[in-house]
Amino acid sequence: MNLIYHIVSAADWQQQESTSTYEAPSLQTEGFIHLSTKEQVAGTLSRYYQNVPDLLLLHVDTSKLTSELKYELATNNEAFPHLYGPLNKDAVVHVEIL
Repeated sequence: MNLIYHIVSAADWQQQESTSTYEAPSLQTEGFIHLSTKEQVAGTLSRYYQNVPDLLLLHVDTSKLTSELKYELATNNEAFPHLYGPLNKDAVVHVEIL
């Protein structure tokens, strides 16, 4: 199983609890959902989520995704996974409280 990860606030995740898919705000504003590899999670947390309470880490099985996944270079020249469509929740194999 190949896993990638998505950081989300508990409130945002709960807001979409009754749906079969999850849509991060970035899907509307940027056209994709930001994800990270296991090695990238700590850096993403320190760059964008310092002092943000009540976060969850979604563990996502890439083989179960129904939207297109692309690895693209970010501003730091590192390839990050981007999901071009909603995240189908049956691909989320674990929800970790951070």
